[in-house]
Amino acid sequence: MNTSTHRMFGALLVRRLPGATQPTLNVERADQGLFLLWLAYMGLLVFAAWLLWRAGAWHRLVEADPTHLTLVIVVLFIGCSLWAGRRAWDLGRQRSALDAGQAQGWSSEFLQGSARPGADRASWLQVLGERAHGPHEMAWWLNGIQLKLGLLGKVIGFSILALQLGQMDSFDPSQSAQLLKSLTGGLGIALLTTVTGLTGNILLGLQLMRLDRFADALVADALALSLTNEGLRDGDRPADS
Repeated sequence: MNTSTHRMFGALLVRRLPGATQPTLNVERADQGLFLLWLAYMGLLVFAAWLLWRAGAWHRLVEADPTHLTLVIVVLFIGCSLWAGRRAWDLGRQRSALDAGQAQGWSSEFLQGSARPGADRASWLQVLGERAHGPHEMAWWLNGIQLKLGLLGKVIGFSILALQLGQMDSFDPSQSAQLLKSLTGGLGIALLTTVTGLTGNILLGLQLMRLDRFADALVADALALSLTNEGLRDGDRPADS
C-alpha cells in the first residue's frame, strides 16, 4: 500500500491504537473471523448512531449545516464501510482456501505459478500482493476525501464568518442577539464538518487497517508455503509455532 496514505491524521492515529497494527487477531483466524469482527464493529457503530438519533443529534446536525457536507461525509463513510465488509468476506474466503489447501483462489494460483520451471517468483508474488492489497488503495483515497471534505467545510464556515464581519458597518447593541446568531452560523459549519470528517476518517481507517494486516498475513503465509513446502503455518507466527 502506498505509504503516503498513512500521512493522514486519522490513519496516523489509527496506527497508534492498541492492537490496530497486529498482523492478525485471534478472532480473525477463525472461519470468516475478519468478517465477524467487522459485523461486531458495525453493530457498535449502528448502536451509537441510534443513541445519537434518540438524542436528536442527527436532526440538529442537518439543521446546523446548510452546506450538507456532513451528510456527504456520512454517506461516504457508510458506502466505504459496506465495501469493507464485502472485502472482509472475500479475504476470509481466500484465507479459508489457503488453510484448506484448495486448488482455487489467489494463493493457489501463486503457488502453482511460482512452482513452474523457470517461473519468476517475484512477479507472481507481485500479482498476489496486488490482488490482496490493490482494491484497498481506492478505499484509502476515499478515506482521505472525508478529511478533505471536513477541511473544506471549515474553510467555508470561516469564509462565511469573515464575510459577515466584513458587512458590519457599526455595532448596534439592540441587534447583538441577531448578530451573534449569524456569526455563530459560520463557526458551527466549520466545527461540525471538521469533527465529522475527522471521526469518519478515524473509524473507516480502523477498518481498512485491519483489512491490510489480514492481507499481509495471507501473502506471508502463501510465500512461506511456497518457499518451504513443509506445511502451512501462520505467516505472522514464529517459526516454531
